Amino acid sequence: MDKKNALRAGAVTAGTTLMMLLMTSPALALTRDDGDDPGPGLSIGETLGLFVAAPIVLFLVITGLVMVGDKSRKQQQS
Repeated sequence: MDKKNALRAGAVTAGTTLMMLLMTSPALALTRDDGDDPGPGLSIGETLGLFVAAPIVLFLVITGLVMVGDKSRKQQQS
């Protein structure tokens, strides 16, 4: 009985996903809207810096600030 329910749940999930994909319209990214004024594209270096390096640096800064705050609180209690 358990295998039958799992198979039914998988079929429902697959069917729902397929129907959602078929019903959605394309993003029409090539169609220009009124007032569009796209700027110049980003280079590979700028893209990697913006979407890879910047979040990593931001994460490290926040982590460092949390660690410094936690250490100072522990030293005061001792």
